[in-house]
Amino acid sequence: MKKNLLFVIPGLDAGGGEKSLINLLTLIDYEKVNVDLLLFNHDGIFMRYLPNQVNVLPLPETFRVFALPAHKSIIKFMFKREFDMVYNRILFAFRNKLSGNVSKNEQYSWKYVSKSFQVLDKEYDSAIGFLEKTSTYFCVEKVNANKKIGWVHIDYNKLGMDPEYDMEYFNKLDHIVTVSEECSVILKENFPSHKDKIDVIYNIVSPRVIYNMAVQNTEKTTLGSNNKEISILTIGRLHPQKGYDLAIEACQLLCKKRINVKWHVIGEGEERKKLVKMIKNKKLQDNFILHGLEPNPYPFIKRADIYVQTSKFEGKSIAIDEAKILRKPIIVTDFSTAKDQIIDGVDGMIVDMDAKSIAAGIEKLIHDKELRNMLIHNLSEKNLGTEDEISKFYRLIGT
Repeated sequence: MKKNLLFVIPGLDAGGGEKSLINLLTLIDYEKVNVDLLLFNHDGIFMRYLPNQVNVLPLPETFRVFALPAHKSIIKFMFKREFDMVYNRILFAFRNKLSGNVSKNEQYSWKYVSKSFQVLDKEYDSAIGFLEKTSTYFCVEKVNANKKIGWVHIDYNKLGMDPEYDMEYFNKLDHIVTVSEECSVILKENFPSHKDKIDVIYNIVSPRVIYNMAVQNTEKTTLGSNNKEISILTIGRLHPQKGYDLAIEACQLLCKKRINVKWHVIGEGEERKKLVKMIKNKKLQDNFILHGLEPNPYPFIKRADIYVQTSKFEGKSIAIDEAKILRKPIIVTDFSTAKDQIIDGVDGMIVDMDAKSIAAGIEKLIHDKELRNMLIHNLSEKNLGTEDEISKFYRLIGT
């Protein structure tokens, strides 16, 4: 008998967790399992990469109304005379204005969002909340399943979440999965009573898929077309976590030294306006380019001279793994899990988390051809695919 699985994730827009799920779903053996997918948002650049075998569940009308802007949602619920939902939608809006901590807002506002969902009719062998917070809460409260699994893709300490709130839900999970050894240590420190149910499954990346996609649509990128300039690439959401303020400052330092660089960024997010203003104020419009979202970033990685990740914290960055597979010289800031991905001086460089150190690292790579070639050679000697991680997932779900 095939196992029936449910995956829950807010959406499939750009993000490491979202890409990780796509990679997992691409490798799953559909002779062994049936897969349903619940998304709170059916838009997103990764939707096109969902395997045909995945059944995307429709969203209930009540949630679709709840997800509208506050005034529209409240008016529609009033028109339907669903006054309990009017009450919950007002409290949801109020809760999200109460605190500047986005993660805690998502935690505490779940009790209002949850009113827009009924428990799913179908029973599952395993239900998997593939991102922390809402995805896991949904699996715990709204799904009948023999086994429930929650996924944490980030350094838990850096999210600013309330562990006591999560404890109620973690108590009801059979497994808590995270993506690196360091993330596992951090989770066990926060939830020592659950240390035996915490498992590590690395993000799945496939060199074969990446190599194939790296030679598609290459006309879309001009990276590397000008031999006189150094192409730097960073991939990630335009979010404070990713440290783009440091990247822009580092770019300015390089330009002041008359080093001809173009720093390209693939990603979108809430910091765009702030970053555009910062780029303009520093007169870097020709040197620091925000490309927005790209469903296939691999031609950009392939053509870049240097890959740089200026993050302030990460779980395990898929973009770094992808840059390693395409054998790029890599610089990362010294965030807490950096050493889980880069051996400093062997397959990349780890620099201090400030603009001066980032710029110095880039300058060193530009001028030290021997170091650059050594990093590339060391990456070429490594087996960097993680497709075998799927076997750990099969063990969790009992297949």
